[in-house]
Amino acid sequence: MSLYLTTPIFYVNAQPHLGHAYTAVVADAVSRFHRLAGEDVYFQTGTDEHGDKVVQAAAAAGLSPKEYADRISGQFRAAWPPLAIEPDRFIRTTDPEHIRTVQAILQQVYDRGDIYFSDYAGLYCQGCERFLTEKELVDGLCPDHRQPPVPVSEQNYFFRMGKYQQWLIDHIESHPGFISPERYRNEVLSFLREPLEDLCISRPTSRLTWGIPLPFDNRFVTYVWFDALINYLTGIGYPAAADFGACWAAAEHIIAKDILKPHAIYWPTMLKAMGLGPYRRLHVHGYWNMNDAKMSKSLGNVVRPTDLAAEYGADTVRYFLLREMAFGVDASFSIDALIARRNSDLANDLGNLFSRSLTMAGKFAGNRVPAPGTPAEADRELAQAATAMAEEFSRQIEQFAFHRALQAVWEVVGLANRYIVANAPWELAKEPAQAERLATVLYHLLEALRLLTVVLQPIMPATAGKMAAALGVTLPADFQGQARWGLLAPGTALSPVEPLFPRLEKGTAPAAPPQPKPTSAARSPAPEPPAAGKAAAEGLITFEDFGRLDLRVGEIVAAERVPKADRLLKLTVKAPEARTVVAGIAAHYAPEEVIGRQVVLVANLKPAKLKGVLSEGMVLAAKEGDRLVLIGPGGPITPGSKVS
Repeated sequence: MSLYLTTPIFYVNAQPHLGHAYTAVVADAVSRFHRLAGEDVYFQTGTDEHGDKVVQAAAAAGLSPKEYADRISGQFRAAWPPLAIEPDRFIRTTDPEHIRTVQAILQQVYDRGDIYFSDYAGLYCQGCERFLTEKELVDGLCPDHRQPPVPVSEQNYFFRMGKYQQWLIDHIESHPGFISPERYRNEVLSFLREPLEDLCISRPTSRLTWGIPLPFDNRFVTYVWFDALINYLTGIGYPAAADFGACWAAAEHIIAKDILKPHAIYWPTMLKAMGLGPYRRLHVHGYWNMNDAKMSKSLGNVVRPTDLAAEYGADTVRYFLLREMAFGVDASFSIDALIARRNSDLANDLGNLFSRSLTMAGKFAGNRVPAPGTPAEADRELAQAATAMAEEFSRQIEQFAFHRALQAVWEVVGLANRYIVANAPWELAKEPAQAERLATVLYHLLEALRLLTVVLQPIMPATAGKMAAALGVTLPADFQGQARWGLLAPGTALSPVEPLFPRLEKGTAPAAPPQPKPTSAARSPAPEPPAAGKAAAEGLITFEDFGRLDLRVGEIVAAERVPKADRLLKLTVKAPEARTVVAGIAAHYAPEEVIGRQVVLVANLKPAKLKGVLSEGMVLAAKEGDRLVLIGPGGPITPGSKVS
């Protein structure tokens, strides 16, 4: 087994939302990538179905806990196919097999002397279903649920977690990749600087019966975390399965940061007490926020993944989630942002590249892959970039840097679009003497598209399938073997294809509050009257004045001349949404020169019409005499990044 990959088992106190979907999409994309690389992969997800919150949710729905768990677990199972998420196993903590495994492990740890009976008083968070320490509280509240914990005093069974504290510290420090990204490794080590309390692992049946009974005392049921974490062992046949050892040695968990402590502290110490080695790696991602708050049922700000998939398609949603969030860091979700990614990255960039390349191949090469001639420098540049893209994509996926992996892909998409403009196949087709050059250009475009198909498989499987069918190739099952230049055979029949991503109009989302938008780089807007005071009198501005400017990095993805305006170019600038900017730079830059260039955009000026074109932004430039130079970042950076 090369990789045993898991999501957390999702709690059935609420329906699936976008946060759950992100974790599952990440796991599915990583699984697909490793399978494409020829590895043996097992991907597991499922549902966590015991505990107080399930009982409460069931009562509110007028159902028994089992009926309610069946309903919500079914919704999770049904949510994944519309997003092209394909786990090898969907496990439930109510499965008889799992109940037997949990009870066997409890008995084993109890027999070893690592579970004992005692009185306990502490602060209990109903939302977390665990006791919190004073250090974990923020202004006296649970940081995740924003509610004060309740003092609870009762007799319970405890796991000697503190016994393994130093072992866990030593393991984390000697295995730098055990918890990633590093910020979460540091967070766990910081927590472990304080004495580690033992873990309460039971709940008395006097207040909770919906759980797995303790095998050594049926007056108690198992604490939900001690139950849930063991699913990772149940799913691979612990302890008797012939391949259990090989599977567990390849175990990697993907979780959100709110369950870091149970996975990074409870779980490794439980495994140590059982005599098992820890999992290989723990991958921790941030929250999806809406209106600056974590997406959760308790806050009433959830987005249903099945609704998104039905409205925008699985591949659009998968691409947005993996491109928009830097793994480990919080990200913000909005329908407008999703539509902007769809229109800019998928429709304008990838979809336009694919459509016009196939159209030109149909028109100028009879829907066949032409045989290339001797490549020119521009051809070699595209070939080298596409090959390097595949290597960079692989490296970044291995590091869970999905946004960087996709940024590398879109750099080649942008380069290929600029390659079309620079080589103008439609002009070559007018000259019979340029037939070989035309064939070479078309071949390089089609081969670049084939390589894009290879890398996009784990991210957008349906789109990759459409691209492969149009190119007359099969989806490869060998990443390393297929991610090489020159494998597209001349003479291969091409097929017409519908637009991969038709553009969407904004307006399907709730209207956002009106915000000022930028004007054109061709002129400056009329400034607001300066603030009164000495600084204004001297012609100076204050920090607050400067702070009113919203400067963003933008990437020019399309450019054309404005009719009857010698000085103006109409630019499409991605920052990250696509917007039109009319810029007075035509005397200094040809349209094809600026495509793919990153610029600084003033993003909060009032829109204005110039020569009948609505300009929604201003790009910055420096002028020296008759020379004008566009201003941009010193190196590649994600479009939309704030300039400060």
